[in-house]
Amino acid sequence: MEPQSEARALPDAAARPPEVSTTRTRGVEERWEGGAPPAAPAGDLAADCASADGLWALPVEPAARRPECGCCSRPQKVCLCPFLPVHPLRISTHLYIIQHPAEENKVLRTVPLLEACLPQDKCKIKIGRRFSEERDIELSTVCRKSGTLILYPGAEAANLEEFILDSPVYPSTIIIIDGTWSQAKDIFYKNSLFRLPKQVQLKTNISSQYVIRMQPTNRCLSTLECAAVALSILEKNNSIQETLLRPLQALCSFQLQHGAQIRLSKEYLLKNGLYPKPMPKNKRKLRKMELLMNSVKI
Repeated sequence: MEPQSEARALPDAAARPPEVSTTRTRGVEERWEGGAPPAAPAGDLAADCASADGLWALPVEPAARRPECGCCSRPQKVCLCPFLPVHPLRISTHLYIIQHPAEENKVLRTVPLLEACLPQDKCKIKIGRRFSEERDIELSTVCRKSGTLILYPGAEAANLEEFILDSPVYPSTIIIIDGTWSQAKDIFYKNSLFRLPKQVQLKTNISSQYVIRMQPTNRCLSTLECAAVALSILEKNNSIQETLLRPLQALCSFQLQHGAQIRLSKEYLLKNGLYPKPMPKNKRKLRKMELLMNSVKI
């Protein structure tokens, strides 16, 4: 039969590249009236295969990266070094940042700015979701010390300013969780180590200046902002907060100048009928939305 004869004219399967299939060729044959198509498609197919093989041999040029600052690792055009302190801030408090792995590769992070402002021996980053005494002896030891606090809001959390007034041991270490609110909640409740230190929260009316990232409410602060307020309280030095917020303000300003938009909080959008998504059907999520609309802390 002619179709079988035509099939023998095609290259052997072993010589054909894996990406090339005979399905399209058979589809072409079926559209020819009178049975077999002309012999040209077989030659064209072989030529196409040879052309495709040639493309794989072409060199791939890596994408050119923008020149980066060796100090802050930001593109040179938006370098933040002029907004960082000339020397790391002198503090006595040890700061531990528990960072969710998803935050590590995000471009607009606040933790690197915090690291650039503080001494290396006073600011340590621990990346992960789960921590135990066996996996991290250092963190386990820190959590068991009487002078360690963990900053996480909740019904059992004491106000930081009020707590240090009555505490018999002045805090020497504070732990802050870095991640989205759901990520921070997961880390806090699924690691028993983090319920050993005294739980504290910030009682402040300041609005977040991290305006290029949406927050649940205006009172929800970024990791850098939380650290700035907490360290100012523990060190009894308000200038620390101003110094730490300066690079964050510059970062947001640069981003807004290059096309970013101000991200209003979910609370504001809901109260003003501007929330762009439909209300969730899940009862738990819907309840959270209602709490935001009624200005109840969650």
